[in-house]
Amino acid sequence: MLSVTFAPRNCEKRTQALRQLVRRLGGFNLLLVLMVVGLGVIWLLAPNTVRAAGLTQEAGGDPYAVLAAALAVGVGSVGAGYAVGSTGSAAIGVVAERPEVFGRVLIFVGLAEGIAIYGLIIAFMILGG
Repeated sequence: MLSVTFAPRNCEKRTQALRQLVRRLGGFNLLLVLMVVGLGVIWLLAPNTVRAAGLTQEAGGDPYAVLAAALAVGVGSVGAGYAVGSTGSAAIGVVAERPEVFGRVLIFVGLAEGIAIYGLIIAFMILGG
Protein backbone atom coordinates (compact mmCIF):
# COMPACT_ATOMS: atom_id res chain seq x y z
CA MET A 1 0.00 0.00 0.00
CA LEU A 2 2.87 2.40 0.73
CA SER A 3 4.43 1.84 -2.66
CA VAL A 4 1.16 2.75 -4.35
CA THR A 5 0.91 5.90 -2.26
CA PHE A 6 4.43 7.14 -3.07
CA ALA A 7 4.53 6.02 -6.70
CA PRO A 8 2.84 9.10 -8.19
CA ARG A 9 5.34 11.44 -6.53
CA ASN A 10 8.31 9.55 -7.94
CA CYS A 11 6.70 9.39 -11.36
CA GLU A 12 5.96 13.09 -11.21
CA LYS A 13 9.60 13.92 -10.42
CA ARG A 14 10.82 11.69 -13.23
CA THR A 15 8.32 13.24 -15.62
CA GLN A 16 9.44 16.75 -14.69
CA ALA A 17 13.08 15.80 -15.12
CA LEU A 18 12.30 14.28 -18.52
CA ARG A 19 10.40 17.41 -19.58
CA GLN A 20 13.33 19.61 -18.57
CA LEU A 21 15.71 17.42 -20.53
CA VAL A 22 13.48 17.54 -23.61
CA ARG A 23 13.23 21.34 -23.33
CA ARG A 24 16.99 21.67 -23.11
CA LEU A 25 17.76 19.36 -26.00
CA GLY A 26 14.69 20.04 -28.12
CA GLY A 27 15.96 23.19 -29.79
CA PHE A 28 19.34 21.69 -30.57
CA ASN A 29 17.82 18.51 -31.99
CA LEU A 30 15.41 20.57 -34.09
CA LEU A 31 18.34 22.54 -35.46
CA LEU A 32 20.19 19.32 -36.35
CA VAL A 33 17.14 17.82 -38.06
CA LEU A 34 16.53 20.98 -40.10
CA MET A 35 20.18 21.10 -41.09
CA VAL A 36 20.20 17.48 -42.27
CA VAL A 37 16.92 17.89 -44.16
CA GLY A 38 18.15 21.11 -45.79
CA LEU A 39 21.42 19.54 -46.87
CA GLY A 40 19.55 16.52 -48.21
CA VAL A 41 17.21 18.68 -50.27
CA ILE A 42 20.11 20.71 -51.65
CA TRP A 43 22.04 17.55 -52.47
CA LEU A 44 19.07 15.99 -54.27
CA LEU A 45 18.08 19.10 -56.23
CA ALA A 46 21.54 20.31 -57.27
CA PRO A 47 22.05 17.94 -60.25
CA ASN A 48 18.60 18.77 -61.66
CA THR A 49 19.27 22.49 -61.39
CA VAL A 50 22.59 22.14 -63.18
CA ARG A 51 21.01 20.08 -65.96
CA ALA A 52 18.16 22.58 -66.36
CA ALA A 53 20.66 25.41 -66.73
CA GLY A 54 22.41 23.51 -69.52
CA LEU A 55 25.72 23.26 -67.70
CA THR A 56 27.90 20.20 -67.89
CA GLN A 57 29.77 18.62 -65.05
CA GLU A 58 33.51 19.18 -65.01
CA ALA A 59 35.83 16.26 -65.49
CA GLY A 60 36.75 14.96 -62.07
CA GLY A 61 33.96 16.87 -60.37
CA ASP A 62 32.63 13.87 -58.49
CA PRO A 63 30.07 15.08 -55.95
CA TYR A 64 30.92 12.22 -53.59
CA ALA A 65 34.58 13.24 -53.60
CA VAL A 66 33.58 16.80 -52.75
CA LEU A 67 31.36 15.52 -49.95
CA ALA A 68 34.18 13.33 -48.62
CA ALA A 69 36.60 16.27 -48.70
CA ALA A 70 34.10 18.47 -46.88
CA LEU A 71 33.60 15.80 -44.23
CA ALA A 72 37.37 15.40 -43.81
CA VAL A 73 37.83 19.12 -43.22
CA GLY A 74 34.70 19.52 -41.10
CA VAL A 75 35.22 16.56 -38.81
CA GLY A 76 38.92 17.30 -38.53
CA SER A 77 38.20 20.89 -37.55
CA VAL A 78 35.59 19.90 -34.97
CA GLY A 79 37.99 17.35 -33.50
CA ALA A 80 40.78 19.91 -33.41
CA GLY A 81 38.52 22.43 -31.72
CA TYR A 82 37.59 19.95 -29.03
CA ALA A 83 41.22 18.91 -28.54
CA VAL A 84 42.46 22.49 -28.35
CA GLY A 85 39.71 23.32 -25.87
CA SER A 86 40.61 20.41 -23.63
CA THR A 87 44.37 20.81 -23.79
CA GLY A 88 44.16 24.59 -23.66
CA SER A 89 42.15 24.62 -20.46
CA ALA A 90 44.51 22.10 -18.88
CA ALA A 91 47.48 24.14 -20.10
CA ILE A 92 46.16 27.29 -18.47
CA GLY A 93 45.88 25.46 -15.16
CA VAL A 94 49.40 24.07 -15.40
CA VAL A 95 50.96 27.40 -16.42
CA ALA A 96 49.17 29.13 -13.55
CA GLU A 97 50.88 26.79 -11.10
CA ARG A 98 54.25 26.38 -12.85
CA PRO A 99 55.06 29.11 -15.40
CA GLU A 100 58.33 27.43 -16.42
CA VAL A 101 56.47 24.68 -18.36
CA PHE A 102 54.82 27.12 -20.77
CA GLY A 103 56.87 25.96 -23.78
CA ARG A 104 56.12 22.28 -23.27
CA VAL A 105 52.43 22.94 -22.79
CA LEU A 106 52.28 25.09 -25.91
CA ILE A 107 53.63 22.14 -27.93
CA PHE A 108 50.69 19.97 -26.83
CA VAL A 109 48.18 22.63 -27.83
CA GLY A 110 49.92 22.93 -31.22
CA LEU A 111 49.78 19.17 -31.72
CA ALA A 112 46.05 19.25 -31.11
CA GLU A 113 45.68 21.93 -33.79
CA GLY A 114 47.50 19.64 -36.21
CA ILE A 115 44.39 17.47 -36.47
CA ALA A 116 42.66 20.16 -38.54
CA ILE A 117 45.69 20.44 -40.81
CA TYR A 118 45.65 16.68 -41.38
CA GLY A 119 41.98 16.88 -42.37
CA LEU A 120 42.80 19.65 -44.85
CA ILE A 121 45.65 17.61 -46.34
CA ILE A 122 43.36 14.60 -46.76
CA ALA A 123 40.79 16.82 -48.49
CA PHE A 124 43.42 18.02 -50.96
CA MET A 125 44.44 14.42 -51.59
CA ILE A 126 40.82 13.40 -52.24
CA LEU A 127 40.16 16.27 -54.62
CA GLY A 128 43.52 16.08 -56.35
CA GLY A 129 43.61 12.37 -57.00
